[in-house]
Amino acid sequence: MSQQTGEALVSLRDVRFAYGEREVLRGIDLSIHRGQVVAIMGGSGCGKTTLLRLIGGQLRASAGDVRVAGKSLNRLDTAGLYALRRRMGMLFQFGALFTDMSVFDNVAFPLREHSDLPEAMIRDLVLMKLQAVGLRGAQALMPAELSGGMARRVALARAIALDPMLIMYDEPFAGLDPISLGVIGQLIRRLNDALGAASIMVTHDVHESLGIVDYVYFVSEGRIVAQGTPDEIRASQDAFVHQFVHAEIDGPVPFHVPAAPMAEALMGRAS
Repeated sequence: MSQQTGEALVSLRDVRFAYGEREVLRGIDLSIHRGQVVAIMGGSGCGKTTLLRLIGGQLRASAGDVRVAGKSLNRLDTAGLYALRRRMGMLFQFGALFTDMSVFDNVAFPLREHSDLPEAMIRDLVLMKLQAVGLRGAQALMPAELSGGMARRVALARAIALDPMLIMYDEPFAGLDPISLGVIGQLIRRLNDALGAASIMVTHDVHESLGIVDYVYFVSEGRIVAQGTPDEIRASQDAFVHQFVHAEIDGPVPFHVPAAPMAEALMGRAS
């Protein structure tokens, strides 16, 4: 597990974001360093994926400062933003492979789009990336011929094709069987360490995530409500964190939707 040293690769300070009149993020502060794998957790609709899109430059903050590699994303022009995004890798939920391309061509795509490398070198790089995820032997297959876990590994190979400094994962464990889930988790950790990159995971999977990450941020209603190392999160007595980590039915996130007392509802029906 990595320790925080030097300047943060990703830094958010008092970041706010709204879709029209609806404020989604409210004063977010976080830092992520090279070598770290960081999880962003929280309930559905709390702003996790929006946060990831702000860091990736797909959205611009309504207020505050988003910095990646020392550059303020709100101040970059289009060319500068695209140049920075070429140094980022993204694993989309469920992989999002190009269905009409082979495994090989899916991984080769970012190399062909964003580099002037000769095809012979692209071939070698693609085979190296596929070897790293255990799928060099599947290079000729089409996405429809892959299992869910294999497709996710191909998408991971594509995400690291350009040796990014920052890798972002949107629900990397969604829909995977236990074996594939464990494989993807260990690949995220090992590849991050091998590249000396930083990785950010938006995830609901508490057990797998706490086994591989260095730090966790919990988001609720657009704010960071808790943060810490995996050990600190497991031991947290914060009511929201405890409910989330231990999958408790009731707590700050209630089981029952607010309603009148049951006795009143029954009496009302009787009358």
